[in-house]
Amino acid sequence: MKKIYRIALALLFAATGLNAQSSEKTVIINTNVGTMKARLYDDVPNHVRTFIARARQGEFNGTLFTRVIKEFMIQGGAPDSKNAPAGARCGFGDSSAEIMPELNDKYFHKRGALAAPRQNDDVNPEKKSDMSQFFIVQGKVYRETELDTLERTANYPARQKALKEFYAPVRAELNMIKMSNKREYQKRLRMINAQIDSVIQATPGHLLFTDEQRKAYTTVGGCHHLDGTYTIFGELTEGFDVLDQIATQPKDQNDRPKKDIRIQSITIE
Repeated sequence: MKKIYRIALALLFAATGLNAQSSEKTVIINTNVGTMKARLYDDVPNHVRTFIARARQGEFNGTLFTRVIKEFMIQGGAPDSKNAPAGARCGFGDSSAEIMPELNDKYFHKRGALAAPRQNDDVNPEKKSDMSQFFIVQGKVYRETELDTLERTANYPARQKALKEFYAPVRAELNMIKMSNKREYQKRLRMINAQIDSVIQATPGHLLFTDEQRKAYTTVGGCHHLDGTYTIFGELTEGFDVLDQIATQPKDQNDRPKKDIRIQSITIE
């Protein structure tokens, strides 16, 4: 009887797992230059719910990709782009469509990230998302040495402050220990480095790439400088060639493609 009970529980947990997996929705973005597909994350609920509602109401249908920048991103969906004359500036968004951010450290702006644009911090300090539009990251591929340099540059002030606090007072003592007891020297050095790292991590604006970020940014690429500032609510699974085609379109001084790239429909599965 106990064995049967355990099997029943196992089947229940398996079914629960399947249901959890199937809760993620797929979005199909049909354009006049091809189709892209993306998965929508189930742990960014308000953004996903809002995006799905607007898509099902057809609010993105007929809108343009109004801003395309090679090795950066493509942005589309703005209501004012539907009937925009050729060459007109558009893509200003809709303040009434703003919602509070759902920033999640586990998501970052790798190639294919689907995210919500927003107004700048000076007028939007809460980082509210404008759900009348969306953008998809194309990005660029970085070398490991580039990421190292970015970290050093961003963290330089905090590191100098920490060195002055934890290393400078014991520098002479450490040099003496290094000559007589290398094991103790390495131990003390590790402790100091840990203290320095803790200061850096506690400093607003610090930059320390995770292993996952390093792998993505050095293989598929992305836009690291957007991390932590825009809400990502999904990622592209198909149609990367369409993403690249749109991102590299000839464009005007406002980054609008000279040839209209139109969103014909967005459907949810």
